This record gives sequence, C-alpha cells and structure tokens, in this order.
Amino acid sequence: MEVEEGEWVLVPDQASTTNIDDEILTVDEPLKVLFSAPAKHWTDAVPIGNGRLGAMVWGGVASEKIQLNDDTLWTGVPGNYTNSNAPTFLSKVRELVDNGKYAEATTAAVDLIDHPSEVYQPLGDINIEFSDSDVKYEEETYERELDLDTATVKVKYARGNVEFTREHFSSNPHQVIVTRISSNVSGSISFTVYLDSKLHHQSHVNGENQIIMEGSCPGKRIPPKGNSDENPKGIQFSAVLELRISDDVGVIKIIEGRKVKVEGANWAVLLLATSSSFDGPFIRPSDSTKDPTKASLDILNSIRKMSYSELYAYHLDDYQKLFHRVSLNLSKSSNNARGEERTTFSTDTHVKKRTNFSSEDINGVVISTAERVKSFKDDEDPSLVALLFHYGRYLLISCSRPGTQVSNLQGIWNKDIEPAWDGAPHLNINLQMNYWPSLSCNLSECQEPLFDYVSSLSVNGSKTAKVNYEARGWVAHHVSDIWAKTSPHGGEVVYALWQMGGAWLCTHLWEHYTFSMDTAFLKNKAYPLLEGCASFLLDWLIEGRGDYLETNPSTSPEHTFIAPDGKSASVSYSSTMDMAIIREIFSAIISAAEVLGRSKNELVEKVRAAQLKLYPTKIARDGSIMEWAQDFEDPAVHHRHLSHLFGLFPGHTIVLEKTPDLCKAAANSLYKRGEDGPGWSTTWKMACWARLHNSEHAYRMTKHLINLVDPDHEVAFEGGLYSNLFTAHPPFQIDANFGFTAAIAEMLVQSTERDLYLLPALPRDKWPSGRVKGLKGRGGVTVNISWNEGKLHEVGLWATNQNSMRRLHYDGTVATITLSAGKIYTFNKQLKCFKTRSLS
Repeated sequence: MEVEEGEWVLVPDQASTTNIDDEILTVDEPLKVLFSAPAKHWTDAVPIGNGRLGAMVWGGVASEKIQLNDDTLWTGVPGNYTNSNAPTFLSKVRELVDNGKYAEATTAAVDLIDHPSEVYQPLGDINIEFSDSDVKYEEETYERELDLDTATVKVKYARGNVEFTREHFSSNPHQVIVTRISSNVSGSISFTVYLDSKLHHQSHVNGENQIIMEGSCPGKRIPPKGNSDENPKGIQFSAVLELRISDDVGVIKIIEGRKVKVEGANWAVLLLATSSSFDGPFIRPSDSTKDPTKASLDILNSIRKMSYSELYAYHLDDYQKLFHRVSLNLSKSSNNARGEERTTFSTDTHVKKRTNFSSEDINGVVISTAERVKSFKDDEDPSLVALLFHYGRYLLISCSRPGTQVSNLQGIWNKDIEPAWDGAPHLNINLQMNYWPSLSCNLSECQEPLFDYVSSLSVNGSKTAKVNYEARGWVAHHVSDIWAKTSPHGGEVVYALWQMGGAWLCTHLWEHYTFSMDTAFLKNKAYPLLEGCASFLLDWLIEGRGDYLETNPSTSPEHTFIAPDGKSASVSYSSTMDMAIIREIFSAIISAAEVLGRSKNELVEKVRAAQLKLYPTKIARDGSIMEWAQDFEDPAVHHRHLSHLFGLFPGHTIVLEKTPDLCKAAANSLYKRGEDGPGWSTTWKMACWARLHNSEHAYRMTKHLINLVDPDHEVAFEGGLYSNLFTAHPPFQIDANFGFTAAIAEMLVQSTERDLYLLPALPRDKWPSGRVKGLKGRGGVTVNISWNEGKLHEVGLWATNQNSMRRLHYDGTVATITLSAGKIYTFNKQLKCFKTRSLS
C-alpha cells in the first residue's frame, strides 16, 4: 500500500489483524517518568502492576525495597449485610422527613447504618541489600525511569567504572513480578535478598534458590474499629521468590534459613509469584480449598524454561496491545504537533546531565518532572499534560484486567495495614471515576472487573433490599469491599446512608453498550443487572409531594444543609443526585429493552410510567442547580462533591442543546463551588466544564491539578500531584489520575449515540496544535483528530461492527455522515470527506 505524505498509518498488530482496536498506533515522543535520586517517600516510588499483582519500586542503591500488593488481600470474611429492624427504623425516619424535621430524621437515621467495610492489606516487601561499597556510588550517575511505553522501571548508577542496571516489570501473561540486576563488568553482582511483611507471616528458603513467605490477613478489622470479639480465619497468602543467576559466574548461598545471598554473578533475575486463599466474595477463607503456596510454585514452574528476554517480550506484547491504541500530542507550536523530537523530562527535582540512559535526550539535559510540575504555573508545558493523560491509562492497565479484583481507592498500590478510608471502593464517585477513561480511551477490557463486581454486589444487594427495605431487586450503598458489602457503611449518616451506589455503577453497563454496541453483553450481562436495579428503584420510590415520586430518606453525598428551623441536617427527600441517577437508569433500561425487543415488558412499562413522575431538576434562587428538593441554605458552598451536577457529567440529562437554562445553572453551580478541592473533585470539575464546552475553565482546572505536593507538608483537600505523578486528596487517591485522563478525552471528543463533537473544549490558545489517535465515541466509532493554529485540520473515523449514520459537529458546523463498517473516512476542516479506504 502506498502511503501519501502526512497520512496516518496504522501498523497492524502481529497477534491480531482483524480488530482495529488491537492495531498499534505509533507513539510520537518518549513517555517517561524519570528520577535522579532514590525514593524518600512512598509517593516517590514507582508503581508497576499486571492488574492483580502490584509493586512500588523505591530505587535505593545500598538497599532496594520493592513493596508488594496482591489485590485479593483484605481483612475479614463474608458478612451479613441485612438488618431485620431496618423497616421499622425506616418508617420512623420517613415520618420525620414528611413532617419537615430533617435534623431529627438525620439523628434517627443512625439506626439504619451498619458496620464498616473491611480493609485492603499490603502483601509485603522484597528487600535487597547490596554491599557497603555501593553507598559510595557517584550520585550524578543515578537514573531511575518509568517508561510508560513499555511498562518497565529501570534504575542505573555507577561506582567507579562499574555501571549497574536494574529492570522491573509486572507480567500479566505469566503473573509474576520480574527484576533483572546486571552490570557492565563480569562478576560485579552481589547482594542479599529476603521477604518481609507487616502481616502475620513466616518465611524460609526452599531448595537452593527460592524463598517462600506464607501469611494471613486478619479475620476482622483491627480493633477498636471491629465490632465483634470473634477472630475468624482470614485470607491466607503465599509469596514465592525465585532467583536465577548467570550459569558460569557467581554463587548462591542460604543465610539464616530465610535469606539468599548472591556473590560475584554477572546478572541475576528475581521472579516473584503470589497467590491467596480468596475464592470469591461468598466463600469464607476457612472453607477455601485453595493452596496459595502450591499455586505460587505452579506459576514459577510454568515459566521455568523461559528466559528473561522471553518473559519481557510476552509482557511487552500484552501491554502494548492496550497502551498503543491511543496516542496524544499537545503542543504550543505546529512543529511539535508533527511529532518533532523534544527534551526528555524526569520526575525528581534535579536538573543534570544524562549518562547515556535515553536516546531521546536533547543535549544530554534532563529536567525533572517534579520540577516541571512546579514550573507548570508559568510555562504551562502541554507535553506534561499529555504525559499525565497517558499515565492514567498506564495505571488503569496496571491495576484492572479481566479476572482481577475491581480497582480500589488506591488502585492496587498500598503500603499500610490501615490505609486511608480503608483503601475500599467508594461508590459515591471514587470507584466510578476509576473507570471513566476505560471507554473513551479505548481500554474497555479493563472495565470487566467492574462488571464482575457489580454482579457480586447484586447478589448481596438483593438480600439487603429485601430485608432492609422490603424491596425487590438489589441495592448497594456508598462503601464496599472485596466481600461485596452492600449495607450502609458504619460511621455518620451524612455519607453512609445513600442508596444510589449500585444504581450509579449500573450506568456504566449501559455506557459500555453504547460505546461497544455489543448486543450479547447487553443481553447476558447488562440487562439482568439493570433489571434488578430498576426493580429496586421502583420500590424505593414512594408517592410524595405534588404527585411526584420521591426518595425518602435521601442525602446528597457527604454534604449537609441548614434546615428551615436553622438546624444542620443531611437527610431529606429527593436529592437532585438521587433523581438524576434514577433518570439515567430508567432511560437506560427503556433503551436496552428496545434493543432487545422487550419494550412491552411489564417492568419496562412501570419504568415508563414512573419516569414521568420523577421530581424535576430545579434552579435555585441564586441561579445554581438546587442540590436538594428544597432550596436549603448551603453551609459549605465550596464543598468538594458535585453530586447535584451528575446530570451534566457523567450523566446526560443536562445538555447544551436541550436544556440551556439548566446548563447555565450548572455553570453557576461550578462557579459557586470554586476551584479548590481534592484531586478527584478537580478532575470532575474539568469534565463538567468540558461538557459545557467551556475550554477556558476546563483548562483552569487542568492547571489547578498540576501542583506539586510535598509529602512532609501536605494539606488535606488541596489536591495536586506527588513526585511520581500519583494524584493527591491528600493523601494519595488514584481516582483523580483516571478522572484527569477521562476529562482530557472529554475536552477533545464528546459523543452521543448519534452525535460526535470534535474539539468541543479545546483550549486553543494553550494547545494550538496537536493530534490524538484512537479515542472512542459512542456507537462503536474510533476517532483520530489533528489540529493546527487552534483549528481542526483533519479527522479520521471508522466503525468496525456496523454501519451507522451520525451527525458530526465542529465549531457550529454540522454534517450528517454515514459510516460503513470496515472503512476509514477522512474529513477536512469543513467536515467534507475527501478520502476513504478499507481497514484491511
């Protein structure tokens, strides 16, 4: 095939030439996170992961720590998530709400909440101790790098004429963490290695080259937070570390029965496999038949004949099939938009000359990313935005793969026995935000653990719905855990009593269909869950004021109001977010029923009738969106949550073309909330402004997030970035990393089932030139866009599974187009198609 100058070229994936989503898109510039010194804090360490097995690489010289996580390590056992007394308490709360006694209803609602969730646990550490002479390394030679293109961490430093190199990756195909230690001088590799854990454990050397660590998670939360005197058997785990060294040089010795010492080798490879007794959310660890040690040994036996190079090649192929689907280049000049070479940056605070570590450097000079983050307020480097965009995609690939647990509040990375907010999935924004980029950024497979999790929640949630609320279907509240907890979280009513967690998650099911157009998924997975969710919502809604159906009790997540009697309260009726989520679910199940030929279904008919009676979204006296059914006084106008704006984003009921008055009120709400807040709040605001096609304020929030956080002096609720680019609440929460990536995609492409909006919130003066490849739109459309001098240059579109007619929007111009499956269409800035070619 001849290639015309300037044409986008898709290089077919060697493993799959039939699916355009598996085609590799060329990466234009190095996507590297670099450090010039070892980590001092956990948030200086570098994350790697294969979806299930994660690690944080510290990069020390005299000693190295590789902190480990297995996504199945949690406290506790399956629980009872019902309360037979709840219906009585519910009636009391509803009566108080009906009588306008909101503060009293809030107090009474305490009887409806349950015990806290269980807690995510760290696995342990690989500790590597080098010789005392390594302390004397030349600091100016130290280099540490996370390459997002290869999902590999490298550490390099020199001592005299000896250059040492370490490479780390977490393999999804073979389910091991791999470390290779080498040097340029024969016989230079010597170290001692052992495993350790904060959990109850023991370790020993197995044979000549393996260390086995076996341990257990607590069977309940750590006192005094637990609510029982029993001490059930918790999840058991095993980690096996295997060493390989050069055949002809070096020896391995056993020390103290639990450590291994390597002396005088040319190279060494460390392979870590882990397993646990977790056998699903409904099986008690004491009843599990899994043998974690045998499972770990089996993993290592399966790769016994594979070399490091072979393991790396499989890792690279697996990872890049996902990562290379999307590329993004942002520039202040047209030259860089065409992919010209640029300086490589790192994430430490030093500026120094490189020593042959990366071929992408210009003049051998590196500026640390932490320094770049600090200077972003002044230089506003677009390439840092692109790096952070891709970092979110890297993290999602690394912490959520088919068959793994759902990405939690910290993804899979956690060092603490008692992590912030238990490291648990929070269902009132955080878990959902974790998966916002999965569809628009072409990583739909990474969303599969979420759907598996929703299925588990529906099982326990049906019991909670039946017993607590005497309702059909299923329900989940605002915090859960690996055991699929569905009852209200222990703690305060203001956050614990919220029945919409499961419903919000179900909106992701319909979104997955609208992006993929996968009817089998809709029929077999999504529709049954939507059906159960809608059944609960129909029963949860009750006849209320003004012939409307209402939710009672109702809260707006984590926010209070001042009631008419002057008292502080959080419980009322029909909060705006409740109604917005219910509208989305009702719309989704009606649309799904139409696709599946079930429009005459009795449940669907009831949903249609109820849809007409839902409490409307209203505008407050000050011109903002009302957060509650009444225009209560807001004691914290700068509150971090944007719950009342759910209909704007991620929902679809506040839309520029259809509801301009509500859009204006939504903008007023965003002004009212202000710009400050934790990282996830900042990125939610980015996405909301993007939906309003307000590029100026979307960019202001982008800039607001890119602010360096000092771990020794961090301030809660101020957001920002750590030196390893983890986003901060503070402390670390991963949701904003994903929210940022999704919001950037939203600034560049927006879609409905029929419409595609190009560059709707592009900050033209900040990113006048650029290109993005591989983003997804609803209707199964893949999108490539290039722009120059702030204006659209070209757009390429293709659909793989069906023909479709769409309206293409750009800067006031609308074109109706027809896409035939299997063809790539290229349009100019006037939205005229000037080139068509086959995908094959």
